[in-house]
Amino acid sequence: MKTRDRILEASLQLFNEQGERAVTTNHIAAHLGMSPGNLYYHFRNKQQIIAELFDHYERELEDSLALPADRGLDLDDKARYVESLSESLWRYRFLQRDLEHLLASDAQVAERYRLFSRRALQAVEGIFQGTIDAGILDARYANAEVLALNSWLLMNSWTNFLCTTVLTDPQVQLTPQMQRRAVYQVLAQELGLLSDAARPRVEAMLRDYYTELPDA
Repeated sequence: MKTRDRILEASLQLFNEQGERAVTTNHIAAHLGMSPGNLYYHFRNKQQIIAELFDHYERELEDSLALPADRGLDLDDKARYVESLSESLWRYRFLQRDLEHLLASDAQVAERYRLFSRRALQAVEGIFQGTIDAGILDARYANAEVLALNSWLLMNSWTNFLCTTVLTDPQVQLTPQMQRRAVYQVLAQELGLLSDAARPRVEAMLRDYYTELPDA
């Protein structure tokens, strides 16, 4: 792995484990066993590292939300969307946990995030409209715009909810299973909108993504 990539991976690990505000470039360099000067050769400051990690997150999420180019959606697509979204939110969970601080600290990242969030919301709305068109959700009752906005808000606030409301015991750490519960919450809002043909598959997905949360 190239040094630049090693720095990014180490930074992502430390930001996720300790929170971005608790990690300095000196911590990152020490974690990698390199001198701070070697790190600064690749990144002038921590903000540059965060900006590049956000770039990776942005591209990864937009790729995972792309609609098929030559066909409609099916239940396999729905399963792929929720799984890839869950994986990305876990991998870059520090962005959700510290988002307000990160955007306040860097005007350029804040503007990029605003544009990215709008594009992502449009993509999610397109996915919901695709599931309506495919008969997975009942077109008489399902509203793609409402479902997309609710889902986007829920997925992006879930990590912060866990850290501020659920994980009150410092001995209990955030886990991928807790993060996956966000997908359950998104799917659960669709229960009353599912077609009979889609219901068994989605109910199986709900069972897979459910996990009991610690007592708040």
